Amino acid sequence: MKTRDGGVRAAGDLADPSDDGLPPDRTQAILEAAKEVASLLKAGGHPFALAGGVAVYAHGGPGTLQHDVDFCVLPEDIDAVTVTLESAGFAVVQPPEDWLLKTRSHGQEVDLIFRPARVPVSRELLNRAEVLSVQSVWMPVLSATDLLIGRLMSFSEHYCDFGSALPIARTLREKIDWARVRRECGAVPMPAAFLYLLERLHVIEPEETGHGDTT
Repeated sequence: MKTRDGGVRAAGDLADPSDDGLPPDRTQAILEAAKEVASLLKAGGHPFALAGGVAVYAHGGPGTLQHDVDFCVLPEDIDAVTVTLESAGFAVVQPPEDWLLKTRSHGQEVDLIFRPARVPVSRELLNRAEVLSVQSVWMPVLSATDLLIGRLMSFSEHYCDFGSALPIARTLREKIDWARVRRECGAVPMPAAFLYLLERLHVIEPEETGHGDTT
């Protein structure tokens, strides 16, 4: 039997009563990381917006977080953002992927994304962000519509995890501009399939096509 740290427990060993087989709850550490890095970005005067699962949480989505922290920053600000973080003692690294930088805070990975879904972060995207509170720290957060569009446009034949987008669509559906989602994503096969799934699950109403109108 494998233990939580990846080791092997002998059959005769007593089970750890605290080991329920589930991943450890990293929610608070992830939130602390988001608050710390956001505070540094604000102090440095860098335009940015919280993205990813923590942004969904800030909008009122699921309260359990198990992944990293994501921020969108402008491509032209990457050098300045790096200087700000390194001056505060953070190590900033360029991974093999050429669309983000990485750092760590409170033991959690923090991604600084400047080209999500092959499209550079723009001032228009950041200007649409809402200023929301993340445990009493106010910061710009990508709009619910942009969060969903970004997730859908990341889908491809090699990665198409509808399960990662369903919580956004279900919990934030009242905040999402569905007409804009259809306009920007509806002609792309994977997002179109996801929108059809949402219709079948009664999360959204079917699109009015006008077909069959006898008036």
